[in-house]
Amino acid sequence: MINKIQTKLYFLFLSIFVILIDQFTKYLMFFNYKIFVNSDFLLFRLDFVKNYGAAFNIFSGSRIFLSIISIIFSIILINLILRKNSSNLIDLFSYSFFLGGTIGNGIDRIAKGYVIDFINLNFINFPVFNIADISINIGFIIIIFRILKKK
Repeated sequence: MINKIQTKLYFLFLSIFVILIDQFTKYLMFFNYKIFVNSDFLLFRLDFVKNYGAAFNIFSGSRIFLSIISIIFSIILINLILRKNSSNLIDLFSYSFFLGGTIGNGIDRIAKGYVIDFINLNFINFPVFNIADISINIGFIIIIFRILKKK
């Protein structure tokens, strides 16, 4: 019983860790963007973009709708992590990354009306993104891996 509780707490703390890293990096960019903008690294460059939509700027200007979706998905993901019929560890990892990213971007959307994106890849033409977006994509990759592994 305690082991199951510890496992569930571990995955909630993983989500909290993602949220903290995401919010910290967005804080740094927001208050120091003049220092960091156009800083070029090997694979990426730092930019400062206010994203008023969701992924690839879809639903731009739909702050209330996107905020409600964030809240609903966060509640569903917390329930999936904490439910009695525990999922396997791979599923729990994916839910945790989804949850951390969803809450990270949800905080921005609710508090500011936009999400701060700042990572711009140098090697392909791709939309600017942030740590929460990376976390959501890690969760998605884990789910795809699990589906492919089952087949």
